Amino acid sequence: MPPEEVFTYLADFSNTRKWDPGISAARRLDDGPLGVGNRVELDAGFFGQTITLIYETTEFDAPRRFVVRGESSSVVSVDEISVAASGDGSLITYDAVLTLKGPLKIFDPVLGLAFGKVADKAIAGLRSALSA
Repeated sequence: MPPEEVFTYLADFSNTRKWDPGISAARRLDDGPLGVGNRVELDAGFFGQTITLIYETTEFDAPRRFVVRGESSSVVSVDEISVAASGDGSLITYDAVLTLKGPLKIFDPVLGLAFGKVADKAIAGLRSALSA
């Protein structure tokens, strides 16, 4: 898909449910145009449990890059997504940093290892969704 279409699809973070198998539900919490301040609620599988994170777009530079920050009672996720042209399609750079809150913070190193497997499944789902 062309970069502009990919960016719009990804920047509506409620679309995450369509390509990330770790997300069981996604609800946009506003109906305005995409940009800073957009909020989305995601239900995510997390170590065998479902947690709800509220994500907010904190940076928005269409059609190149945006940043969303998600938070629950136990975890914070900051996701930076960039989109660039690549041949007839797009190159996506997706960088997510997850940190645990409170006493769970000591498990941050383990979280990084476990997240790699989850990310692999999400990448496969994203490739499939954008190839359709």
